[in-house]
Amino acid sequence: MQNKQMNSNVIHNYCKLSISAFVLPLLLLGFIILWLYSKNALNISEYVELQKNSFLYINHTLSQYPYLQNNLTQFGDALVFLSFLGILVIYAPKIWEVLLPASLVSLLFCSSLKRIFAVPRPAVMIDNDSFVIIGKKLSGSNSLPSGHSITIFTILTILMFAFIPQKTKYKMVYSISILTFGLVLAFSRVGVGAHYPIDVISGSIIGYISGLIGIFISIRYKIFNWIGKIKYYPIILLFLLISGISLVNRIITDNLIVYYLAFASVVISFYKIICVYVKK
Repeated sequence: MQNKQMNSNVIHNYCKLSISAFVLPLLLLGFIILWLYSKNALNISEYVELQKNSFLYINHTLSQYPYLQNNLTQFGDALVFLSFLGILVIYAPKIWEVLLPASLVSLLFCSSLKRIFAVPRPAVMIDNDSFVIIGKKLSGSNSLPSGHSITIFTILTILMFAFIPQKTKYKMVYSISILTFGLVLAFSRVGVGAHYPIDVISGSIIGYISGLIGIFISIRYKIFNWIGKIKYYPIILLFLLISGISLVNRIITDNLIVYYLAFASVVISFYKIICVYVKK
């Protein structure tokens, strides 16, 4: 009964959203474009030069905590972040009904925009001795927008609206807290030397929009409503099994605490889902 109530609350919260939710993020994207235009920074060299000092400052500040930044930045990997949410298949399957289309939308945005803008990574444009690179050195021409930031905000937007408080006085504090947490995760991309600040900010906004689009797709179309049906749990279990194996490989390779936590979440979700499936 509690499971159904949580899912009903999530659906109710999603249905309350209106198309006006897109206004603010689109205005922010427009403001960024106008600001870049005013600085004559709509070309690659000026785009990089405009952010060079802020990039170096943020990178220098955050890279003083390399292990923390390396763990935080992994949340931009869909495998890691979604591993923490497997249990919601039981308690709030509507969230997964939204996550799937939203992930496809975010992937489309990310891959197409990276190809269109083709901005070289900081490691290509800035002297590598002047900043800190944590983890693998990235040197492609796919810096804008930040894919990790898109992933982080796609997922957080979906979770934020799923559990948003009903009382107005709590909504602002709740929303600001979620968005602030998202920015902490997203700016780890600057901390590890992988992205410029505007890459991260624009990626965060695009991720927010992707999450909203996923919500509206799920409300209008019932493409993924099979997720909450117990007869399809073996598909979910297979997904969790593959995720667990992938996380074990990550643990062996990088030995980061976030991988251990994600793996533990997968194991718990796997166990709980099997229990529900066997009982039914």
